[in-house]
Amino acid sequence: MHILISNDDGVFAEGINVLADVLSEIATITVVAPDRNRSGASNSLTLENPLRVREVGERKYAVQGTPTDSVHMALNALVKEPVDYVITGINHGANLGDDVLYSGTVAAATEGFFMGVPAIAVSLCGSSHFHTAAQVVKSVVLSAKARPLPADRIININVPDCAFADLKGWQVTRLGARHRAEDMIHDVDPRGQNIYWIGPPGAKQDAGPGTDFYAIETQCVSLTPLQVDLTAHDTLAALTQWVITETKK
Repeated sequence: MHILISNDDGVFAEGINVLADVLSEIATITVVAPDRNRSGASNSLTLENPLRVREVGERKYAVQGTPTDSVHMALNALVKEPVDYVITGINHGANLGDDVLYSGTVAAATEGFFMGVPAIAVSLCGSSHFHTAAQVVKSVVLSAKARPLPADRIININVPDCAFADLKGWQVTRLGARHRAEDMIHDVDPRGQNIYWIGPPGAKQDAGPGTDFYAIETQCVSLTPLQVDLTAHDTLAALTQWVITETKK
């Protein structure tokens, strides 16, 4: 088995290296990831500048670009042999609810999916127990050999920040939601110029049973299937009727 690993925290981040070490017990691993922290990059591609890459270890590459660039480059240029999974993470912090729209980790998995490879994104809801998250992914991959995961979905995994033995279970979840983000933070630089920092994410809004937020609150692993079709299918008929009505005026 051959697994491509990427992330958005950078090729030298603790999470990606723990994941690579643990999964190397069951597969050949290639790591292709940004050369620095690119959190929040979402699905951005670098189109105006060339991409530069350097080898920083055995089957380990640092890309001067985004998480999506990294997976795109890996599957189109760097990796010649077939890839069985694209697994991204372990993200340093949760990717719950609305976070997935901004997450470079989820975006990197999405790029693998676009390239026809089964894709998993994994995040640790904290900063300590990366080995727990890695063991969760290892369990998922080994189980998928006997019973494959759905091929038409990306699996977004969030793991509580606790020892593996202390997990309370696994839950299949839907994305929760947050309130609007907090206000931006205004400051002034040493030269008297206004500067602004993006404010913290909003508080949890939809976080009841069945959501990814709830699973983490109850110390359970959250597995959320994601789709890339953003069409609001339940609104097609109403919008079609609106068009018909408007064109008759």
